[in-house]
Amino acid sequence: MAVFTAVTLDDLTQWMKQFPLGQAVALKGIASGIENSNFFLTTQRGAERAEYVLTVFENLDFDQLPFYLQLMRHLAERGIPVPAPVPNAVGDLVVPLHGKPAAIVSKLEGSSQMDPQPVHCAEVGTMLARMHLAASDFPMQQPNLRGLAWWQATTPLVLPYLTPANACFLHDEVTFQTEFAASPVYAQLPRGPVHADLFRNNVMFVGEKLTGCFDFYFAGVDTWLFDLAVTVNDWCIDLDSGELDEARVNALLASYRAVRPFTDAEDIAWQPMLRAAALRFWLSRLYDFYVPREAEMLTPHDPTHFERILRERIATPAPRLANFE
Repeated sequence: MAVFTAVTLDDLTQWMKQFPLGQAVALKGIASGIENSNFFLTTQRGAERAEYVLTVFENLDFDQLPFYLQLMRHLAERGIPVPAPVPNAVGDLVVPLHGKPAAIVSKLEGSSQMDPQPVHCAEVGTMLARMHLAASDFPMQQPNLRGLAWWQATTPLVLPYLTPANACFLHDEVTFQTEFAASPVYAQLPRGPVHADLFRNNVMFVGEKLTGCFDFYFAGVDTWLFDLAVTVNDWCIDLDSGELDEARVNALLASYRAVRPFTDAEDIAWQPMLRAAALRFWLSRLYDFYVPREAEMLTPHDPTHFERILRERIATPAPRLANFE
């Protein structure tokens, strides 16, 4: 992620002694994303070296973070390929670093697949369905902090920066989603802990084999269908037009459905939820673009990408989930 908080090896000399990992011997900032400060961390214990990811959290506090890290631990214990948080000597997963919450997690093997083919999308669909089921008995509760309430609160902050036409478009879509969230169909959608940010750069592959997913720091309790829509809107589109690629959509949805069949309510809600997923990221990118925070390495994403996807989802009917029954 972007580096908002500078960390050096000297900073870690004493700090690392609380973890059973040995000495920090290399540290490199990760310059992607815009939410937290992330670093590749190399440790040495005796003759053995190991690699981890160190995260300093810029927006989440000590009370919020146990949900994310305990969820990752819960999933890892059930065989879902996610980074495992490393506890310190007294069992804490979140500890202060430069006055901010910080955590160390294991580093996944492989690399991100930025040009996904149907075979990669099928792997993602299977993993996402397994993740939803594995998290269904997770006891902690925390809402999706970038859900409807955040959309409603953030829209007035970005409206002054938009053209009149785009301001009207954004206002109308938030109104549509507010009404849909109050509908009987929405109330019937299966819910549970969701990743909520399963983009291409958050999943690792070795060849065609998925080796894991990471960055759970937007996770929260929401509808499983929203999580699926977020994933499809990134993995299964033409990046230039925002249009859905049929082969990739078919591969991802069919593999998901093979693990967890869709409900009738989900079939009805599919297109509104694809719109909701596009709105969430259009709005967050507008906010990050027009109300930025300073960081050593900060690259705000282009808001027009998800505006284009949202307009495409409204204009073009999505394939029904019933087609995959």
